[in-house]
Amino acid sequence: MNERTDRRFAAQAAEIRAAGLWKTERVITSPQGAVITVETGTGSREVLNFCANNYLGLSAHPPVVEAAHRGLDDRGYGMSSVRFICGTQDGHKQLEAELAAFFRFEDAVLYGSCYDANGGLFEALLGEDDAIISDALNHASVIDGIRLCRARRLRYASGDVDELEERLKSAADSRMRLIATDGVFSMDGTLAPLDRICELAARYDALVMVDDSHASGFVGPTGRGTPEHFGMMGRVDILTSTLGKALGGASGGFTASSRAVTDLLRQRSRPYLFSNALPPPIVAAGRAAVRMLEGTSELRERLRENTARFRAGMIAAGFTIKPGDHPIVPVMIGDARVAAEVADALLDEGIYVIGFSYPVVPREEARIRVQLSAAHEPEHIDRAIAAFSVVGARMDLIPS
Repeated sequence: MNERTDRRFAAQAAEIRAAGLWKTERVITSPQGAVITVETGTGSREVLNFCANNYLGLSAHPPVVEAAHRGLDDRGYGMSSVRFICGTQDGHKQLEAELAAFFRFEDAVLYGSCYDANGGLFEALLGEDDAIISDALNHASVIDGIRLCRARRLRYASGDVDELEERLKSAADSRMRLIATDGVFSMDGTLAPLDRICELAARYDALVMVDDSHASGFVGPTGRGTPEHFGMMGRVDILTSTLGKALGGASGGFTASSRAVTDLLRQRSRPYLFSNALPPPIVAAGRAAVRMLEGTSELRERLRENTARFRAGMIAAGFTIKPGDHPIVPVMIGDARVAAEVADALLDEGIYVIGFSYPVVPREEARIRVQLSAAHEPEHIDRAIAAFSVVGARMDLIPS
């Protein structure tokens, strides 16, 4: 790279730092869990982790880890190929069938991640005669997937069903209309009004696609996500989600839908056609996680209790948090630099959290996004609330 170009990139990085938006990666030297070990400037230390997507605590759960070991021993480390060449094993087909059965769809297709599932969805199914109507706060993977598609693109303000209806009317001349929404919006922990969205879809003969990555496994009475929570199972046409959060926490994603849709994705979806198949250990661990969801509600109940305990404690302490009952709890700070300083101060208090700022969230809406897990004990939550209170009072975020 020539020196002038290198200087330009370095200057851009310096601008990000100067704006207080630099994202530093902390190094973890232990398995993922409620208690982790992180590197610091003076060595390693144990801290409580409140910023992982490890909702059900399965990332290092013994049955899941044991299943991964069995998958490694029985089927090897990697597939060295894409699915349609020589990269499909029996485990892949079994996991797809089990995911489809759990979420009540005809079939499912595995991907390397939900980012890939979303990236390979729209282009494979829609063309220039069709329209996609997308929630303004959809995940970046949904946005990027839509950009790859030649369909007409419309957007509605997040959760605004009146504006969604206007967009449906304006796209009335399209061959097919697809409403795309996150089930849970990851920066706010708010749920899309899926019942009203599905009602509009039925009225205007539109399809509904939901990315349920922050709901699969724990939202709804039996963990089947936002469609179950809103009583809309069977009325969502396409569901994408991940194995990288509640369902084991490693990697992998999937699209669940009718067999006609999944058949088409296997023929046309580029991330599916041109990426290696999921490694056998991840497949085996994913199957174990799904079986656990079928067998017990204990982890879901513990997660709900932990979430309620933390939310109530933070409100009592005087913090401003986004309302709701999801285990994503945004603690609103406002200023990006202050949010980063709060996260650093909390690490000194033994609490691992991260400040989120622009462009991940809107300007002046920086926050600490706390995420609860079934792996947290009540004393962990109380320690976190106490640490937030100490730091918040010191930094004039709450009354001292």
